[in-house]
Amino acid sequence: MTPLPNEAPVSAELLCELRGVNHDFVQPSGQRLRVLEGIDLQVRPDEIVALLGPSGCGKSTLLRILAGLIPPTTGEVRAHGKPLAGMHPGIAIVFQSFALYPWMSVQQNVETVLHARGLSRGEIAERTERTIQRVGLAGFEDTLPRELSGGMKQRVGMARALSVDPELLFMDEPFSQVDALTAESLRAEVVDIWQAKDRNPAAVVMVSHDIKEVVWMADRIVVLAARPGRIRTIVENKLARPRDYRSSAFQKLVDELHEIITGSELPDEAAGAVAVPSVTTVEPIPAVRPGEIHGLLEYLDARGGSEDLFRIAADTMTEFGHMIAVVKAAELLDFVDTPRRNVLLTAAGRQLLQADEQGRDVVWRSQLLELRLFREIDAALSRAGNGEIERELLDESIAMQMPQEDAERTARTVLAWAREGRLFFEDEDRGVLVRERDE
Repeated sequence: MTPLPNEAPVSAELLCELRGVNHDFVQPSGQRLRVLEGIDLQVRPDEIVALLGPSGCGKSTLLRILAGLIPPTTGEVRAHGKPLAGMHPGIAIVFQSFALYPWMSVQQNVETVLHARGLSRGEIAERTERTIQRVGLAGFEDTLPRELSGGMKQRVGMARALSVDPELLFMDEPFSQVDALTAESLRAEVVDIWQAKDRNPAAVVMVSHDIKEVVWMADRIVVLAARPGRIRTIVENKLARPRDYRSSAFQKLVDELHEIITGSELPDEAAGAVAVPSVTTVEPIPAVRPGEIHGLLEYLDARGGSEDLFRIAADTMTEFGHMIAVVKAAELLDFVDTPRRNVLLTAAGRQLLQADEQGRDVVWRSQLLELRLFREIDAALSRAGNGEIERELLDESIAMQMPQEDAERTARTVLAWAREGRLFFEDEDRGVLVRERDE
């Protein structure tokens, strides 16, 4: 339909857009791993958009596709309503790592990106001075990166990004490498810079794993689910600025986002529901070390056998997305149960904690053998006359039965869990799996 003369097409209002984007990574084995699926996303002027989700859901990959750094496997990337070829010309990016030139001063680190733009000396000097002052680095122009704190280094990264006067500022977990007080100060400065309507950036897109951070900063919060990464929901944040961490409305939205993420990653089963195992797939194995599972069980035991999921993450200072993975791993082994936000020790979990060292091996091994992949490998080892099979059998099983998973990472986790229960181990020199126990 042709818009009326006083109406602009919706696409003309968008700074950038993804339409039906899917993205695959090709692993060394040649297997394709889908990391993003069916992504539709728009970024408009005068907004901060946050990408939130568990570890491994493709947040950073999505940001890079939106910026034009990598092309999607399928789907379309658009800028101002037109297909994007190459990098978006109006974007600057602040990465999680500071990525500063260590031999250059603060001033030189900022100037180098402006030289690449072909600006005149006068323009470079003016922009460098303005942005250094803008991010609170005045007086540190001649300082080398090694002489700066983590927060000051990230300010240099921000100055470099802002010096090119970007229409869009992309930030990939920019505050995760600095202390809490510095992170809070930097968040406030980014919002202040964005709110200066007489200058760019017109919009900010940020990746974060910190729910309170995105509630404080963002106007729209894109919640992603994992395996493959896809948009679960988009939450409109209508809280008035400046926002107050202590307000009941702020905490209510934080709790709502917690529930959304937990409901996606640790869904409750209806009472009396019977799980029907898939004939062709096995349970995804979270990339979690056995020690992390033991630590979770000991934490719960010290608190009477149950605790709120978000309290566990806060008490253990564990990134929330990874804590969900630890809980999922423990639940997969039936050591915990997860009714809503609570994490509860099960009978098997208590049995593991109460057993001696040898008994723990037995309990862990027993729970592993409830999982199809471990059962199949154990059966293959039992059939082998010498109790050995080629390591390739494990790789092939993962590739066939968990095609959406990172095969190498899953194999490392499987081997760590198997060794913990003295089920089997890998002889790397010979490229075989060896049964570890005697019947």
